[in-house]
Amino acid sequence: MKTTLYTTTEVFDALAGEWNVLLQRSAANTIFLTREWQQVWWNSLGDGEMCILAMRDDAGILQGIAPLFCAASPPDPPEVAFVGCREVSDYLDFIFARGQEPACFQATVDYLAGPDCPPWDHISLCNIPEPSPTLTILPELAQQRGWKTIKQFEDVAPAITLPATFKDYLMMLDGKERRELQRKLRRAGDSVNITFAQDAARLDADMDDFLRLMVASMPSKAAFMTPRMAQFFKAAARAAHEAGWLQLSFLDVDGERAATYLNFVYDNAVLVYNSGLDPLRFAHLSPGQVLLGRLIEQAIAEKRRLFDFLQGNEAYKYKLGGRDLRLYTLYISKN
Repeated sequence: MKTTLYTTTEVFDALAGEWNVLLQRSAANTIFLTREWQQVWWNSLGDGEMCILAMRDDAGILQGIAPLFCAASPPDPPEVAFVGCREVSDYLDFIFARGQEPACFQATVDYLAGPDCPPWDHISLCNIPEPSPTLTILPELAQQRGWKTIKQFEDVAPAITLPATFKDYLMMLDGKERRELQRKLRRAGDSVNITFAQDAARLDADMDDFLRLMVASMPSKAAFMTPRMAQFFKAAARAAHEAGWLQLSFLDVDGERAATYLNFVYDNAVLVYNSGLDPLRFAHLSPGQVLLGRLIEQAIAEKRRLFDFLQGNEAYKYKLGGRDLRLYTLYISKN
């Protein structure tokens, strides 16, 4: 396995035609590991020294990408982490072709132990889904080097495995929750209209409306949405729109946008990324829940396989049928 080290953003152009193809051959196929997402994250939020590894076999075929960077923020000790970690990328991992994981992990550990790697005190790899081979293969190789490893539970990501029809979906719910959702959908009826951001020329304005509703929805979201984070959200939405992955929806009441969901459609799954609503106006219509119910109905009609609520154990996700995927952080230290 031949390993090439990239320390600048040229990696995104150099691997442009191969990155997402490899991702689809891996066990880690998620929008958060696409070349587009990784590039937007790095340009908007990256801070440190990039050290992305690309592994090729003897035939020159790309078999692995290790999307890493080294963050040094004195007085904190230097840390190696995934590009995309944390806060905004719900799933992260190494991008290794199925069947090539052992050789790619070995190449990664060899780099981390070698002279070309920036000095590091520890490695913190966040948001790894429970089925990932990273959680079994990498600790074994690290321990052979005498490094200590800790696998720590981080969060859950509830998702609905979608049935064939919306009626079947409703029957999956607890009786009380089924009746409550049906009641809210009936009450909203024809008094609401659902629209989607489709015009590239209007996307910035649509994102301004999304951010306004997101910030208004709760104080924690207002505190989270710094100018830097707002710039990231807009850049990520633009990249997703250009790739055909964006589902930015609004529920309109009397011509006014009352609720919004920023979702992605990737690998035939709907990923519920963030949301917003005016908590005071139109509360009697439960606009956020009505919009979410209609989006689930649309996903089923479009034969999507999964409706993924992403990270967080909020109660509404389980009321709507979500089942947990567990996520872990893998810590590695030399001492």
